[in-house]
Amino acid sequence: MERSFIARNPSILWFLLVLAGFTVAVTIFSEAAGSSVISTSFLKTLGKTLCLCLIAIAMDVVWGYCGILSLGHFAFFGIGGYAIGMWLMYERTRDIVVTSLETGLLPPTPAEVTEAVGTQIFGVVGSSEFPVIWAFSHSLSLQLLAVVLVPGLLALVFGWLAFRSRVTGVYLSILTQAMTLALSLYFFQNDTGLRGNNGLSGLQNIPGFEETSQATLSLWFFWASALALGLGYVLFAWITSGKLGSVIRAVRDNEARVRFLGYQVEHYKLFVFTITAMVAGIAGALYYPQAGIINPAEIAPIASIYLAVWVAIGGRGRLYGAVIGAAVVSLLSSWFTGGSAPDINLGFYVVKWTDWWLVLLGLTFVAVTLFFPKGIGGLFDLLSSRKGDKA
Repeated sequence: MERSFIARNPSILWFLLVLAGFTVAVTIFSEAAGSSVISTSFLKTLGKTLCLCLIAIAMDVVWGYCGILSLGHFAFFGIGGYAIGMWLMYERTRDIVVTSLETGLLPPTPAEVTEAVGTQIFGVVGSSEFPVIWAFSHSLSLQLLAVVLVPGLLALVFGWLAFRSRVTGVYLSILTQAMTLALSLYFFQNDTGLRGNNGLSGLQNIPGFEETSQATLSLWFFWASALALGLGYVLFAWITSGKLGSVIRAVRDNEARVRFLGYQVEHYKLFVFTITAMVAGIAGALYYPQAGIINPAEIAPIASIYLAVWVAIGGRGRLYGAVIGAAVVSLLSSWFTGGSAPDINLGFYVVKWTDWWLVLLGLTFVAVTLFFPKGIGGLFDLLSSRKGDKA
């Protein structure tokens, strides 16, 4: 008798139970629930961490399971953030403009409102005209579709061109990095319609919920991030299990042999590359309203390299390993760079962690690569094997 999907993947149930317990605990101790144990700022940090865990899972599937070291997945993450950020900024600015113009003797015309909104948003780059890219910024539903479809379409086109040319290995990694760099440089320009280096700001203010406290809004986004992470984990666990998962892992281990057996390798790689890009877009759309701002520096190539480091530290080829790696590194980064970590006075030199955190992260990555190639997640395999030996 064939076992059920959950029976074949017991880690799913354990992960969902831990995530649910964590979500309940954070909710109870949050400011929105009347407690002061977890501040609103730290609640936002936890919510952003869950979003980073989601994109880390996507990265693990495309790299750890399919063997594609993508150095461009954070670009899809940023595109998702820009897509939802455009609606947030448009609606918030429109509400402010309408309220301001209503004090006049005559009610404002739609053209006057549009011009005033454009001036408020694009005045920082010397313009007042709405670019074509903002054509649907007034529609939440269309911008939510863009969160998924734009990263997916970009990944589909890029992947189709790269995979049909049978670009693999380090050359494919360089191409993904070049794509990310090109997008980042393009977004830095003022005439792109995305406010150049200024980016989109004020994203933490949700239109229609002006009377709702940031503590409550942060809790709602935390819940949404937890739900997205749970659903994403189940989705990717399904993709990486069964026959589909076996073919994907076979492509990683020996692409030529899989092609010789008659499988359309390019189709499998394109599917994985596209679906992970779409999930990355969703993660970005949840992350940046909690961060409050997004600018082109967020999708620079270095961000995607950090993403690969998280997955490597957590243990690639294990979904829970990617979650552990992203969570540990993200929270430690907030602690070290936020000024919470005490400086170390060596007498002749004072170690300031805000300056040395990246060095520590790099050394950790090197140490894990050399001595713990399976990452933190590999410790669970070691513990389970020892229990099996004792049994």
